[in-house]
Amino acid sequence: MFTLSQILLQNLVRTGEEMGSRERRVVFVTIGTTCFDALVKAVDSEEVKEALLHKGYTDLLIQMGRGTYMPSKDSGNSTLQVDYFTFSPSIADYIREASLVISHAGSGSIFETLRLGKPLIVVVNEGLMDNHQSELAEELADRKDLFCARPQTLQETVEAMDLNNLLPYIPGDAKQVVTLINKFLGFPVD
Repeated sequence: MFTLSQILLQNLVRTGEEMGSRERRVVFVTIGTTCFDALVKAVDSEEVKEALLHKGYTDLLIQMGRGTYMPSKDSGNSTLQVDYFTFSPSIADYIREASLVISHAGSGSIFETLRLGKPLIVVVNEGLMDNHQSELAEELADRKDLFCARPQTLQETVEAMDLNNLLPYIPGDAKQVVTLINKFLGFPVD
């Protein structure tokens, strides 16, 4: 028996085989475990789908979380293949298969994507109170590790993005912090 995740990945592979020599370029959208209907609606819009198609993407896979908005599998006049699901035990395989990831601003999704070296657009959920996630997304965008958008600016971000402007993410080294904490607590320092 296959899980939904395995079936979706198999369908993406099969779709790629059916496309023949045309290279598959998958956009994976992740909302995490929360509700972020504004992002799902934005990525489901004809304008964003057309912008993705214009950038050469062939498939759009949306992990929609707890949201109530159901995206359309109809890609309108375009040839973009669209599919969606609610949850998966792990999204790592989807991120690995993706050519571009569009994500909510949760730190887990952001850093998992950056560690895997995938281009990333982070869409900030402005509906959250005390939105510390926007600070993280904007800082990483300033460092050119990712692109940052809002649901209403996603189309413009996709149209304007140049993946060559992104820099590889280099994780920080926590040794200095650990050493300071150990000194403060009176533990031996290596």
